[in-house]
Amino acid sequence: MSLSVRHIELRDDAGVAHVIRTVMPELGASGPGFAIVDPEVDAMHAAYSGPTQAYFVVVTADDAVVGGAGVAPLAGGEAGVCELRKMYILSSARGGGIGRQLLTRCLDEARALGFTRCYLETLTGMNAAMHLYESFGFARLDGPMGATGHFGCNRWYLLTL
Repeated sequence: MSLSVRHIELRDDAGVAHVIRTVMPELGASGPGFAIVDPEVDAMHAAYSGPTQAYFVVVTADDAVVGGAGVAPLAGGEAGVCELRKMYILSSARGGGIGRQLLTRCLDEARALGFTRCYLETLTGMNAAMHLYESFGFARLDGPMGATGHFGCNRWYLLTL
């Protein structure tokens, strides 16, 4: 499968919502306390159109959305800290290095936006994702930062950019 990463467009909203609503339950992350219930899930293009945020989609050769991830200021966090948000890829698109490309794109964008640290939240059982984050130098934290509202997450990471 030929995949590429590009900035989100308005026409991608339904595809991104589908990816999030497919992948999160597969990983045991559905219901209150998880990103799946965030109001922005249905309008990701608008949610990431501001000057200090960006969202990228993974698309097939025929432009079908099969994944995505973004960065934005950490809600309730210190200045200079962004959050890696809603990084999910359909199982059919995993395993070929696209997660690494997507994460690289997000971190490069975070640096370009002037962030100095990148925070993320995840969940026990998302082992492949945690391995990817650690391979980029993300360090585990003992507890959450900011005020994301994602109380269902139980693993937290921080990277100095």
